[in-house]
Amino acid sequence: MNSRTLPAHAKGRTLQIWTPEDKAFWAQEGEAIAKINLWISVPALFLAFAIWQVWSVVAVTLPSLGFKYSTNQLFWLAAAPALSGATLRIFYSFIVPLVGGRRWTAISTASLLIPALGIGYAVQDNTTSYPTMLILALLCGLGGGNFSSSMANISYFFPKERKGSALGVNAGLGNLGVSVVQFLSPLVVTVGVFGIFGGDPQHVIRNGDQVAVWTQNAAFIWVPWIAIASVVAWFGMNDLAEARASFAEQAVIFRRRDNWLMCVLYLGTFGSFIGYAAGFPLLIKNEFPGVNPLAYAWLGPLVGAIVRPFGGWLADLMGGARVTLWNFVAMALGVVGVLCFLPGHGSAGNFTGFFLCFLVLFLTTGIGNGSTFRMIPVIFQTLQMRSVDRNDASAVAQATKEGNTEAAATLGFSAAMAAYGGFFIPKSYGSSIALTGGPEAALYVFIVFYLVCIALTWWNYARRNARIVC
Repeated sequence: MNSRTLPAHAKGRTLQIWTPEDKAFWAQEGEAIAKINLWISVPALFLAFAIWQVWSVVAVTLPSLGFKYSTNQLFWLAAAPALSGATLRIFYSFIVPLVGGRRWTAISTASLLIPALGIGYAVQDNTTSYPTMLILALLCGLGGGNFSSSMANISYFFPKERKGSALGVNAGLGNLGVSVVQFLSPLVVTVGVFGIFGGDPQHVIRNGDQVAVWTQNAAFIWVPWIAIASVVAWFGMNDLAEARASFAEQAVIFRRRDNWLMCVLYLGTFGSFIGYAAGFPLLIKNEFPGVNPLAYAWLGPLVGAIVRPFGGWLADLMGGARVTLWNFVAMALGVVGVLCFLPGHGSAGNFTGFFLCFLVLFLTTGIGNGSTFRMIPVIFQTLQMRSVDRNDASAVAQATKEGNTEAAATLGFSAAMAAYGGFFIPKSYGSSIALTGGPEAALYVFIVFYLVCIALTWWNYARRNARIVC
């Protein structure tokens, strides 16, 4: 029997042989194992996004609970998790080949208990200091960091022609955590679901009446699920011996031009998704004071998350660069639409038009997330294969491994850079409002950035004579 079609012998939970590009191996057992790891990864990533974005909801409710924070301070609380999450992603990008995907998924998921419990206790006391709240917001970045390691890990399990769809499913269903936390939080805070273990309610005034709320539930509701997901990941997932690589082997991406180009493009897609999600509730509250932001804000991230697998599938079908190019065109037009419906110059604005344009933006960020992440594995496999004799099986195997290693590192690192969008977008709103009285200046900057992304995509990957057509 050829060594490439041997079963994926396991040492404990570590698979010693993993060759998904071999169709016989994939059909025999590879696909089943890959799917198990994917479907355990998805809920773990879902919980990571929920904790990462819980402040987008909590920050809106703090003034009604008696916390005396300024508008700019509230935008800082909404933006801080993205700042720390993006920074953690830099380290998480390289950790799977060092520690193992199974081990790290379990450990990093368990770490989400720290901010979930901390926030749950802190919001019960409106004398909690702002620095304490800011530290807890930064700790929510532990959830943001998980994305880089999760995507890098899943990329190893699937063959090239399935990576776009698999990464789209992992990220898309994981991204649903953003929408669900914004939808579920206003519901769970109305009931003392944890009884005596959940703490006393707070009392707020709504429509002239005093109402009891359990704001801590917005964080506590995730605690049991985090514990379960950590245990399932530890006992159900696999580490891959093939995926082991030193930091030096992964750090070669810093010399790759395409790594930096994809960082910019993914900042335009995922950075926009997470930034818009983090800032949307506060932006609605600021621009349309008569609208309840939590009744609408969750729909945007829901649309972006659901459509992401479709973006990966469409990129597998039509080519990632082509989908990405036209997607950025649509994003620029979406921001123009938002500007048209904002209040200002004597106009009260139009919330319906504003909201629909933002739904278009969330839709396009989701499609772009899927298409850009399909581009990365193709780019690095193409680069490695260009100088390889296709008849030399050992050379092809080595090039495939190196291409996968560089692609996984780039997936993680570009995700790290993109996550800074979750900080810059809400902070840009806050700064623009403070300096000019409205968010228009920030939105004009976004349009210019999308135009730059269009040019980079076309020149490097989408035109007929591009360096790498993908």
